[in-house]
Amino acid sequence: MQAVISIISVSLLLVLIGLVVMLSLTARVVADSVKENLAVTLVLGDDVQTQQAVHLLDSLKGMHYVSGIDYISREQALQEQVENMGLDPTEFLGANPFSISMEMRVKPEYSSADSLFRISQELRRSDLVADVMYQKDLVESLNWNLHRASFFLLAVALLLVIISLSLINNTVRLSVFSHRFVLHTMKLVGAKWSFIRRPFLIRGFWIGFVSAIIADAVILGGIYWASRYDGSVLHYVTEQNIIITAASVLVIGLLLTLVCTYFSVTHCLKMRDSELY
Repeated sequence: MQAVISIISVSLLLVLIGLVVMLSLTARVVADSVKENLAVTLVLGDDVQTQQAVHLLDSLKGMHYVSGIDYISREQALQEQVENMGLDPTEFLGANPFSISMEMRVKPEYSSADSLFRISQELRRSDLVADVMYQKDLVESLNWNLHRASFFLLAVALLLVIISLSLINNTVRLSVFSHRFVLHTMKLVGAKWSFIRRPFLIRGFWIGFVSAIIADAVILGGIYWASRYDGSVLHYVTEQNIIITAASVLVIGLLLTLVCTYFSVTHCLKMRDSELY
């Protein structure tokens, strides 16, 4: 009965820890997705020919910081203007006023304000580029909010680990304390402390293992249930993140139960005869 209670208690705590780990990993995927959609606009000079622009496009595709790039011709820019505004500038200007441009998306690790500034300075060195534009305020605000969210999730994770360690330690200590007379008898007949600890550590291992399996099953069941209602969930909750979460829950469960069992048994072995009653 004590083992069942311990498994239920540890499982509930591991579910909370697993949800925090999954939320942290998912937040990173969402952040990377948002960062990849931050566009850097390159406006080419009015005298740049199509062949020159295509050559620049090919060279930019090979840059290590580029995740994707879209080519916008003069004709395409004019067409988008007409569709959006309902006005054709060529009717009163007599010519197409738009230049060739490119919408470049950078990899998430290069989406910080400093990296984008260096990239924009590098792009401006080209004679074909007239201007480089990106939303600096949006980039700074996004990175600040992401850092703040990461710090919050880390603080919650540490708090849960501390609470889990305390609760699991109390649960294991009560279980071990109920066997204090057996431990004392084994100590009196000359059994080594390592020999006395072994069965309790094995028991703690299986409690942690079973609890982790139950917690992983609950988390995976929740993900499956959420994906049934919204298929886009699996776009952010990736297979890699599921594996990392499941492994983290298993490792944390085993470590917590084994560490708590070790110290609880050691505490009982150090008890004096008068403290047993």
